[in-house]
Amino acid sequence: MTLIEGAPRQELAVPPVGHPLEPLTPEELSHAAALIRGAEVFPEGTRFVYLELVEPPKDLVSSWTPGTVWDRQARAVLRSPREHATYEAVASLGTGRLLSWRHVEGVQPPMTAEEFLACEDVVRADPRWQAAVRARGVEDFSLVMLDPWASGYTGPEDDPGGRRLARPLSFVRSGPDDNGYARPVEGLVVTVDLDTMTVLDVADSGVVPLPPQPGNYLPELLAEPGNVPAFDRPRAPMKPISTTQPEGPSFTVDGHAVAWGPWRLRIGYTPREGLVLHEIGYVDRGVLRPVVHRASLSEMFVPYGDPRPTHWNKNVFDMGEYGLGWLANPLELGCDCLGEIRYFDGYVNDQDGEPVRIPNAVCMHEEDASIGWKHTDFRTGRAEVRRNRRLVVSMIATVGNYDYGFYWNLYLDGSIEFEVKLTGILSTGALPVGEDPVWGTTVAPGLMAPNHEHYFSVRLDMAVDGPRNNLYEVDSVSDPAGPHNPHGNAWRTRRRHLTRESEAQRLPDPLAGRAWLVSSADTVTALGARPSYKVEPGPYTAPLWREGSEQAARGGFATRQLWATPYDPGQRFAAGEYVAQNPGPDGLVAYTAGDRSLVDADLVLWYTIGAHHVVRPEDWPVMPVTRVGFHLKPFGFFDGNPMLDLPAEGGHCAPTVADGTDRGNACGH
Repeated sequence: MTLIEGAPRQELAVPPVGHPLEPLTPEELSHAAALIRGAEVFPEGTRFVYLELVEPPKDLVSSWTPGTVWDRQARAVLRSPREHATYEAVASLGTGRLLSWRHVEGVQPPMTAEEFLACEDVVRADPRWQAAVRARGVEDFSLVMLDPWASGYTGPEDDPGGRRLARPLSFVRSGPDDNGYARPVEGLVVTVDLDTMTVLDVADSGVVPLPPQPGNYLPELLAEPGNVPAFDRPRAPMKPISTTQPEGPSFTVDGHAVAWGPWRLRIGYTPREGLVLHEIGYVDRGVLRPVVHRASLSEMFVPYGDPRPTHWNKNVFDMGEYGLGWLANPLELGCDCLGEIRYFDGYVNDQDGEPVRIPNAVCMHEEDASIGWKHTDFRTGRAEVRRNRRLVVSMIATVGNYDYGFYWNLYLDGSIEFEVKLTGILSTGALPVGEDPVWGTTVAPGLMAPNHEHYFSVRLDMAVDGPRNNLYEVDSVSDPAGPHNPHGNAWRTRRRHLTRESEAQRLPDPLAGRAWLVSSADTVTALGARPSYKVEPGPYTAPLWREGSEQAARGGFATRQLWATPYDPGQRFAAGEYVAQNPGPDGLVAYTAGDRSLVDADLVLWYTIGAHHVVRPEDWPVMPVTRVGFHLKPFGFFDGNPMLDLPAEGGHCAPTVADGTDRGNACGH
């Protein structure tokens, strides 16, 4: 790394913001870009990939009070097409200086929006590609859409220190709004050098007829002749559901700081991760108790299980090869979010480093969450019930064909849920009508979608009642027959302390009711136990790839449902900092190679959610939402039910007593 000692100071153009974790403002993004572009070491023609806040050290954040002075910094990832080189830079917004400049050798940064669009144009102009498409009966090249898939790592020729690659796939539309994924150009894979914007190779493994029928989902196209599925007319509308809060929402917002009921947190946003939550804590009888210091999605990996030429190399890392932040949707009231909404804009950068606003990138609202607790005393007939609520903080990103919704749900009972909603359009392939797709499912005549999996790695920088935590695995086991189990019914939980990184690479065991506990190393409850949060597992299936495959080499984090590491600010992403064309192994496989101690550690959990997708015809042409996720639940964190002091809802949830007096309907669902 080159430290820029004595670099010329530029005048500070923007005032400092209120809190160290506030995302970079548009003015700060523009100022940071100007500082970096103005440096003597900045190569001509270099493009900005990412520009983001350098999150300050934890001790600064925890000790910060209004008026505290600190050096607010911005970090850039840059690509020089002319030099075929990747750089990192850090600029000080407070001093107006470039603090560091580093040439990162042998890596490729994520694909940019600029490259994404230019790639499509350069392929359309290539005569070899034109000839291949014409062989499928297509003469109007403007109707062909190209998805610039990340290149993967197919062999030494893809070494990340060499050419910067993408491998676009082609699909044919019949008109501007037609669903092109209904007509994939099977067997045609193009390789593009993104630095030089030239087509390096057009691989055509043989003509397969385009599927014969459209697969549209837009309402005006549903009745198109031959559409699969076919609907002659829309169904009758249903009665409206109205979600109102006449007195407004229960949350308050100060900048990006949120207070809702007992919860306190901060909203963050980065170009790679998108939505981030900081400093999540629960107010317990007037005391703010920390739970999670930082929570974010750290990687998404989608390996496909079809060995044919068009599909075998589909193993995309949507965060490390593209980035979720700049792919976020501007959300719409009544469509994406419902109720009393507070939106947060997301700011990313263009390739000149200037700010790009994504309006309403993050949505926050509260929802009824059914009953929180209830009991009816059958002797007196008195029923007490309290309704739970949840605060929902969400974003939706479109990554080519797929759409993903990401939801952090915080409940009044102290639990936290992370949920992914998968929808959008399948990645499709063509085959002769009537042929068995073998490695996938036929969804329309001549159209199939391969088997595949989605792996989401959630990074949880834990802080359960403080910065020092321990990790335990808990299984439920039956006692052996004998004097201590004379009736054969006894069972207990068995707790194992996971003390090193090698021990904390875990798989689920639902037959044992397996869960994991993160416990405070420094505090004790009134019951003499360590306050803890329980990781309640969600869906996961082990990868089905074989050792020696590209998928196995690059996607090591997906082989375990749980990993744990001691905190390291340089270890942020489950598949590694630079994923594009990375042959692996990297990320968690590399991070844990030192087998560091996890005892009384500043503990980071990496939790893998798996969505095992054997495609259904019902997933076509747009997939109904599939939900996957997991829960964090308090386990001895509180002395009892933290919702016990929750007042009853007015009127309709007042108790009913034995004399038959109706004080409201105390029912719930």
